[in-house]
Amino acid sequence: MTQQTKNIAKAPDFDGMPGRYWHKIDDGRLQCDLCPRLCRLKEGQRGLCFVRARANDEIVLTTYGRSSGFCVDPIEKKPLNHFLPGTPVLSFGTAGCNLACKFCQNWDISKSREFDRLQDSASPEAIANAALGTGSLSVAFTYNDPVIFLEYAVDVAEACHEQGIKTVAVTAAYISKEPREEFFRHMDAVNVDLKAFTDRFYWKVCGGHLEPVLETLKYLKHETDAWFELTTLLIPGENDSETEIEEMTQWIMEHLGPDVPLHFSAFHPDWKMRDKSSTPLQSLVRSRDIALKNGLRYVYTGNVHDVTGGSTWCNHCGEILIGRDWYELSSWNIKVDNPQGSCSNCGTPIAGVFDGAPGQWGAKRLPIHIAA
Repeated sequence: MTQQTKNIAKAPDFDGMPGRYWHKIDDGRLQCDLCPRLCRLKEGQRGLCFVRARANDEIVLTTYGRSSGFCVDPIEKKPLNHFLPGTPVLSFGTAGCNLACKFCQNWDISKSREFDRLQDSASPEAIANAALGTGSLSVAFTYNDPVIFLEYAVDVAEACHEQGIKTVAVTAAYISKEPREEFFRHMDAVNVDLKAFTDRFYWKVCGGHLEPVLETLKYLKHETDAWFELTTLLIPGENDSETEIEEMTQWIMEHLGPDVPLHFSAFHPDWKMRDKSSTPLQSLVRSRDIALKNGLRYVYTGNVHDVTGGSTWCNHCGEILIGRDWYELSSWNIKVDNPQGSCSNCGTPIAGVFDGAPGQWGAKRLPIHIAA
């Protein structure tokens, strides 16, 4: 299908790294095959994501090597609760997005149409070295969706792996079959933003469709070794009904299994949905209860202070395994036999990726500058 495009001034002089996953169609336009939008571009046009463009008769990635900023975050902020808990992760994004979510919490980055947002530039090797220098065990592609800067993300991932640094993708998983194989092959951990469980919501609120996301989730589970977790931002009156949560968690249980952690996060009014109220805690708790009832073992509440919903519990004996209040860890009752963990009380295995004792990064957020 043809999607919205935008003209680029002086396209032949526009800088960009040659992109992959496109072909020429019969009418002379170039079709971008990276994501299900299949944007068809004339010379001097951008795709809806804004960062993939046609210039000099090819598709280019206009944000290669350019970032909206670098910051060392807690891994729990991604959110990932079962991947190297308590450790720092070097995080960065670029600009643009291939969805159009009206509730975007990072709209100043993902909806940016100005390249002056991209203040920092860094080579893949510089990013890997910065991760080492800050003591980060991983690098996260986040803030905006990394699938749209696939070529840059893959090069950074390769540089990181050469240095023993793991990689994390925070994504809505709106990507086509062939590029998703390349992209996720380079990721050690993934958090997928499952926006809702109706195509109506995806189309009306995000400008996309649900089915490609579900296909990617099944691919992650059955065709990759990447650790992954799910996040759903609950928006009052939009995607938080008991019926929808029932259907979503039953689908997760059937197709992904009981060990994929699920985070229900609180919405706050932003971008084009300022008329909606913030998510009440009871809505998060109710959704968590439904998911647990349907067999999921690790279900969390997020963006709120809720020690019960934020902590990890043994699904067999009920012992608290990792105590959490937002991004701060407290108790730790996991016996680690790398990379697996088990309950210190009853020995039940815990799904995830662990590496000895938890990190001590806490809730700190450290912006850094990386020299190109």
